[in-house]
Amino acid sequence: MFFHPMDFLILIAFAVSIWAQFRVRGTFKKWSEVRAMSGLTGYQAARRMLDSNGLHDVPVEPVPGTLSDHYDPIHRVVRLSEPVYYESSISAISVACHEVGHAIQHKVSYPMLTLRHKMFPLVNIASGAAPFLLLAGFLFHFTGLIGLGIIFFSAAVAFQLVTLPVEFNASSRARDLMVAEGFITNQEERGVAKVLNAAALTYVAAALISLLELIKYIMIFRSSDD
Repeated sequence: MFFHPMDFLILIAFAVSIWAQFRVRGTFKKWSEVRAMSGLTGYQAARRMLDSNGLHDVPVEPVPGTLSDHYDPIHRVVRLSEPVYYESSISAISVACHEVGHAIQHKVSYPMLTLRHKMFPLVNIASGAAPFLLLAGFLFHFTGLIGLGIIFFSAAVAFQLVTLPVEFNASSRARDLMVAEGFITNQEERGVAKVLNAAALTYVAAALISLLELIKYIMIFRSSDD
């Protein structure tokens, strides 16, 4: 009842996801040991990039943990993990400027980010309810619940797919501005690309797993309906 041929692909995608997690940590560690020629810390780079884009009112705050960096669109705050906030390395500047990229997206109302924000309340409810609906549908052979669970799960998958262009666009903005502002040299751009690409791969892997799971549920639903 719980095994399906799609599970083979899902397991492969899950393995890729685990590998991506190890890679992003390994890449971050490697380039955190390479000091940026500009000498800027992650905080300084973020502050300068925010100010140069007219975001003087957006603060930059340190938070505990590693790779806990994020932009909070509700409170309009860039939060950087302590290794990124205080250190002057290729990794620190790359991650800091990526998060500022999200703040710039917010300012210019980047369409995919706007869509992502609008989807979040619905997705937050749907993603929590979907597993229970699907499980109940499978246990009691109730195709109606499976169908409803698929609809709810589709919303969560759509959210992850919308997240991909948001992340790639933030990285693209960061790379362009980092060179233009002189935070990094052309020679250092290779390290920046490796850090940001490794991080992006984790989002791709997560979206792939969810998409394959959705296809699996749809196939089960159609076979049950037949």
